[in-house]
Amino acid sequence: MKTYIEIGIVLIAVFTISCNNPSSKKQINAVSSDDAGNEVKIEQVFADSTYQLTGVAVAEDNRLFVNYPYWLEKHKYSVVEVIKGRPIPYPDAEWNSFKKGEDGQNKFVCVQAVVTDDKGFLWVVDAAGIGLGKVYNKNNKIVKINLKTNQIEQIYRFPENVAGENVYLNDIRVDTVNGFAYITNSNTGGIIILNTKTGSSKFVLGDSPAVKSDPAYHFSPLGKELLKGDGTPLKVNSDGIALTPDKKWLYFKALTDDNLYRIKTELLRQFDISDEILNKNVESLGKFTTTDGMIFDKKGNLYFGDLEKNSIVKITPDLKMQTIVQNDNELIWPDSYSISEDGYLYVSVSQIQNSPWFHQEKELFKKPFKVVKIKIN
Repeated sequence: MKTYIEIGIVLIAVFTISCNNPSSKKQINAVSSDDAGNEVKIEQVFADSTYQLTGVAVAEDNRLFVNYPYWLEKHKYSVVEVIKGRPIPYPDAEWNSFKKGEDGQNKFVCVQAVVTDDKGFLWVVDAAGIGLGKVYNKNNKIVKINLKTNQIEQIYRFPENVAGENVYLNDIRVDTVNGFAYITNSNTGGIIILNTKTGSSKFVLGDSPAVKSDPAYHFSPLGKELLKGDGTPLKVNSDGIALTPDKKWLYFKALTDDNLYRIKTELLRQFDISDEILNKNVESLGKFTTTDGMIFDKKGNLYFGDLEKNSIVKITPDLKMQTIVQNDNELIWPDSYSISEDGYLYVSVSQIQNSPWFHQEKELFKKPFKVVKIKIN
């Protein structure tokens, strides 16, 4: 009898460790369908049963990076590389060791996004807005990491008039041809232009209606309008951002409405152009759907995650939209996107609508948080 009890204790311990260890989770595939009724496989590539993730980036050789924002009290690492299913702090443990009260100049404070470019670098967006609050001790920054050496290549910081305490750096797109990066401010709205060669930056379009969430739109990812703790509707301004393959156009939109806009990057790169002129050159492309992130493939197709329908949609160059996959269990708030060289769309699934901010401080997450991939080419 004692032997059976001992075996039982061991099995329980093994089971407990397995449930809390992302690397031990088996790959789970789900089959869904597109608009035409064709089967589409959703493949799970990473899962975390404890910490909420938001960003995903795939590099050469399918190296996978994920980030975790410091939104909730339960927080461990900010940026990880997923190796054999396990999250390993990247580029090292020191950069991921920030604790409240410390200096975060050379540590990750609250990372919102990770993006790879076509030159072998990982770009980390550190909004430094703990709990989506004001910027912590002027620690917001963009960190450029060399993926060959796994070393910090450069840290870009911003003056107060570009990214002050009320600016929440959200997402980034990098133009390695012209040497510029574009970053959205999802709090008050606006776009930051960064000259990656000189480090100079400029804040633009802060007063443009194009970067503001439409107050008439009722954002309803749970079937009814999503309300904050104070009872007011959630409104998130300029969030998703994407560069066309030729780098000539920057597409952007607010998160909590269905309007899509674009502007020529040639204008954004000219720092002496006034906001008045930029405002006049913003083009409205019409209404599509709500999305958090967005990304172009090499053919000029634009991918959104429809937050209200738990689906991924594709907008073709002629602006026709089609659903490529829908799944109420696997795509609960598709968040960020990355496309691999072998033709997969990687999607982080962050379940933001189930966060305690909208449910009297109760977490309604259907864990685990996931990264999945879908074949698109």
